Amino acid sequence: MDNPTAGLATGNTPFTSVPIEITVSVGKARPLVRELLQLNEGSVLTLDKQLDDPVELYVGEKLIGIGVLEVVEGDGQGQLAVRLTEVVDLQSPS
Repeated sequence: MDNPTAGLATGNTPFTSVPIEITVSVGKARPLVRELLQLNEGSVLTLDKQLDDPVELYVGEKLIGIGVLEVVEGDGQGQLAVRLTEVVDLQSPS
């Protein structure tokens, strides 16, 4: 029996040009409710990660990779980017 998904990852199908939103998780904050209620413009919310710690990349709820933050120069301003250090096997069932 033919596998209907064979070659979809590398083949040229109508799906290969559909944009996908990737969420990059840089950390979490766990303020108390009273601290949350006191937040206003200019407040600083401390995260549980350091600047050089790895970040996680998600499509929806699915972890797809791990990377590190970088600044890419261009147009006179630094653009934030992620350099992938690990890619999850998207072909394996989970």
